[in-house]
Amino acid sequence: MLQKAKIVSIILAALIAVSVFTGCKKASGIDGNSKKLTVLNYADMTVANTVADQQWTWDTFKKNNPDIKITVEDLFNEPFHNKTEAYAASGNLPDVLYVWPSGRSTSLHQNKLLKDLTPLVERDGLKKVYYPIALDPTQQASNYLAMIPLTMTATHVFFINMEVLNACGLQPAKTYAELKSQVSTLKSKGYETVIMPNQDTWVMQSCLFSMIAGRFGGIDWHENILKGQAKFTDKEFVNALDFIRRLYADGIIEKSSLAMSYGDGPGLFASNKGAYYIDGDWRVGAFITDASTGDALIPPNRQSSIKLTVFPDIEDAKVNKTNSVVLGTGWAMNAAIPKDSPREEAAWKLIKWLTGVEVQTLGVEHAAYSAAARTDINIANLKLEPIQRTAAVLANEYSGASAVIDGVFHSDVFNLINDGLQEIGLGTKTPQQVAEDVQKAFDRGRAAGTF
Repeated sequence: MLQKAKIVSIILAALIAVSVFTGCKKASGIDGNSKKLTVLNYADMTVANTVADQQWTWDTFKKNNPDIKITVEDLFNEPFHNKTEAYAASGNLPDVLYVWPSGRSTSLHQNKLLKDLTPLVERDGLKKVYYPIALDPTQQASNYLAMIPLTMTATHVFFINMEVLNACGLQPAKTYAELKSQVSTLKSKGYETVIMPNQDTWVMQSCLFSMIAGRFGGIDWHENILKGQAKFTDKEFVNALDFIRRLYADGIIEKSSLAMSYGDGPGLFASNKGAYYIDGDWRVGAFITDASTGDALIPPNRQSSIKLTVFPDIEDAKVNKTNSVVLGTGWAMNAAIPKDSPREEAAWKLIKWLTGVEVQTLGVEHAAYSAAARTDINIANLKLEPIQRTAAVLANEYSGASAVIDGVFHSDVFNLINDGLQEIGLGTKTPQQVAEDVQKAFDRGRAAGTF
């Protein structure tokens, strides 16, 4: 991978050098006449079907567009985000890149490093084949259409393993009190209660706490803070933080999870190490059959034992049966590419392919995501495994959706929340201390005009 990264860097350097030498360099620093595109791709090659799907996606585009040359760099998780930031800092952002509508891509949006795709979307009439919210610019940190999404994402799913529960004579917990009462029985049989790898700091915030904050503070809790009508130090948010402390203290989530890598979760759950598992809806893709090998972490004949819902009702919460939902990831274009240039047209053609009906259909069928952003996909005709069909109706399990924290707050704020959730788990900070740290960062940002 390092060698591949070096090759991409050399190609980028060569392109820039040639552009300067020939006098064709635009003010943006990118040769608009070139159809050689660099692409930064986010791909977990350990997930079923990813290798085959990625190869088909890129090979098909190359075959149908021989005049466009693309160099693709594949990365995943923290290495991807670190490389993105490095490219942005050096002014060498790839021509086309995989991004989030906010969250880990917030700096790209706020620094206007991504091109506004609105004129191209309107020119090609794409709005008619997307759900309205998918192309709503207010859903993106840039407040303009900086990326075309692939999906709408439920960042929290409560996976239930009925094989484990049945072996212990238990039924799915409907309340937190019931969940807590199951800990001793499960532990006596050698099972964890809830599997949730929390070494990567974003996981707890995105896959559980954003939903918990909505339950204690109400669906619109984040809007009240942004409007100055509430604070992170108010009892509702502090109580939400304290609930995370209770999860560890009650043994529902083991403290050892704080040293567990995110990639370890699916395998542990599939091998019946725990009764429940918390992750996002995208994780369904980790369990299904890999078309290239015929293997699945959870074979279709076992998938009927897996139920998907949301976290049980919390007795002292303001609301229950809620989830956290955000606009999904997608594809963006480097803002430095000259407008109306051959390079812009080539990059746009690639983005339209990567977010097109064929690719999004494949994404749903192979569980890269549960629901596509496009409206022109016939789900009924797709060959879906039982767990995928369960995921497709997850929305029936909740009555309201709150915001995902890293989708609505600045990184100066959500990074402190991410770290604070770990500190609470480790017992190095109290919920009150974390709340105070976050409020101070929020106040500093407001005073400085950062957000």
